[in-house]
Parts: sequence; C-alpha cells; structure tokens
Amino acid sequence: MNHEEQYSIWPADRDNAPGWRDEGTAGTRSECLQYIDEVWTDMRPLSLRQKMTD
Repeated sequence: MNHEEQYSIWPADRDNAPGWRDEGTAGTRSECLQYIDEVWTDMRPLSLRQKMTD
C-alpha cells in the first residue's frame, strides 16, 4: 500500500518499491488480487477522497 492507500501486489522476497509499505496480507497472486478486490472499493487516492469531504 502507498501513502494514497492504493494497493499493489509485490513479491514477498523483494524489498518494497520506494513509497510502498507492506499491508500485511500474503498469499498466492490470486488470493492477493481477491483481497485487493474486496478491500479497495474506492479507487480514488486518499488525498482526493479527503479533499472531497472538506
């Protein structure tokens, strides 16, 4: 997950790309994509969601 609460899958044995952190979920590619599909229901970046609620 990045600072905008956007998700990506990344191999567990590699360092995260700059700006990304572990979210805490691990599994097969299919399991990870299913998890992302369930939790990332609003594709807008965090900064945009916050701006729209101000």
